[in-house]
Amino acid sequence: MQFEQSMIPDILIITPQVYGDERGYFMETYRLELFTKAGIPYTFVQDNHSRSKCGTLRGLHYQINQPQGKLIRAVLGEVYDVAVDMRRKSPTFGKWVGMVLSASNRLQLWVPPGFAHGFYVLSEWAEIVYKATDYYAPEWERTLHWNDPEVAISWPILKDQELLVSSKDRIGKLLKEAEVYDW
Repeated sequence: MQFEQSMIPDILIITPQVYGDERGYFMETYRLELFTKAGIPYTFVQDNHSRSKCGTLRGLHYQINQPQGKLIRAVLGEVYDVAVDMRRKSPTFGKWVGMVLSASNRLQLWVPPGFAHGFYVLSEWAEIVYKATDYYAPEWERTLHWNDPEVAISWPILKDQELLVSSKDRIGKLLKEAEVYDW
């Protein structure tokens, strides 16, 4: 596996080694010793699987207590995946990283605790799977507004495609009024 820093050094892009032949392919998506060596010494406690249709935008979610680190990959289709730094004392506070994750590019994104996360579906359908370092705790979940002008994410919204956003995500908070991490 290759581990590469993104524009925000704490967020890593992971390229797995793929072994393929006429039957298909095999790849490791997680190996504790390699992740630890790359600076990701976390224990994953929960696996999640999300299926969404084209035009769906989910996020930007984070848990103010029980913050979750996430190891994300697409297993079907293609998404534009985004993480926003919510750590007030970080030099990259309020900055974001976005990249395409797809079943064909097989890239993974490591989003450490302290970031809001979301994605936009670019293909007809997409399925993402992600490992989390802490359990889902709905009482601590918060939502940063996906279209906050201060954060200014360049979402690749498809023309002629209805934007599908949940009512919860439509009323997310702007960065200037959101609860953030004090580290």
